[in-house]
Amino acid sequence: MSKISIIVRCYNEEEHIGRLLAGISQQTERDVEIILVDSGSTDATLSIASRYPIKVIYVSPDEFSFGRALNLGCKAACGEYLVFISAHCWPVYNDWLKQLTRPLSDPTVALVYGKQRGSEKSQFSEHQIFTSWFPDHSNSNQGSPFCNNANCAIRQDLWKESPYNEELTGLEDLAWAKTAIDKGYHIAYSAEAEIVHVHTETPHRIYNRYRREAIALKAIFPQEKFTLWDFISLSTMNIIGDCIIAKKNRILYKNIKDILTFRLMQFWGAYRGNSQCKKVSADLKRVLYYPNNLKNVNNTSKKDNRGERIKYCSVSRLEDR
Repeated sequence: MSKISIIVRCYNEEEHIGRLLAGISQQTERDVEIILVDSGSTDATLSIASRYPIKVIYVSPDEFSFGRALNLGCKAACGEYLVFISAHCWPVYNDWLKQLTRPLSDPTVALVYGKQRGSEKSQFSEHQIFTSWFPDHSNSNQGSPFCNNANCAIRQDLWKESPYNEELTGLEDLAWAKTAIDKGYHIAYSAEAEIVHVHTETPHRIYNRYRREAIALKAIFPQEKFTLWDFISLSTMNIIGDCIIAKKNRILYKNIKDILTFRLMQFWGAYRGNSQCKKVSADLKRVLYYPNNLKNVNNTSKKDNRGERIKYCSVSRLEDR
């Protein structure tokens, strides 16, 4: 029985999956198993992943939800601790796993989530979100259910008591954390468990991501409102804030268009998602999870206590196949 099971949800991640698995293979924690939950990849994702010691679980695109994919991975896992990381992420240091699971030695801690930063491909506003959501200082008991399953660890025994909600269109991590807090457990944040998280999204996909998360937030907290005034005020404030920071760094001119697009899509998606009162249909789920219709795709097979920074080889996507 492995102490740690790493569960990766993936869909067409040939560009990043090799780097993620290479980073996992260099961790100081060696007693691990890796489970990929694939939801219909049609590129070289599984071919690249097969070079590493992994177990693959499949979920049909028609049956996919973020919670269902996690539950399938957790069910197949043997570890005492269940670690989740997105397929388009990779650890920065070789003690990422150690730092992420260390707070779980406290039996009152149910969940630990780690620091995230963007890559050179990330949009300026995304960098600002990561800095805001994932600060440089750890917190052993943050008091709120905020967390993120792109870089997270929980206890298997608690998952068995409370599996992930399979009906939510997102934020299944926040819903799970809320349940854990209601049971008297703590949520911890580890700034030392740092990963790089890459989003290279079109404006439509940015809108889509925040829309489905707003739909989920409304289901978790029905009393929450996001009005048209919230859209106007929050998008305006964040655009101004991003522009001020970009100007100080003398990079406003090359980022102004992306800042405007990202923030407008972010909060317009939040507004539209909050207004989604009716039950989410199967067709809407497909739009939310798979913005590119699968039918149109051809099926083919620095701190002193930190570990060492992982040196990733610069390998092109084609060479990595």
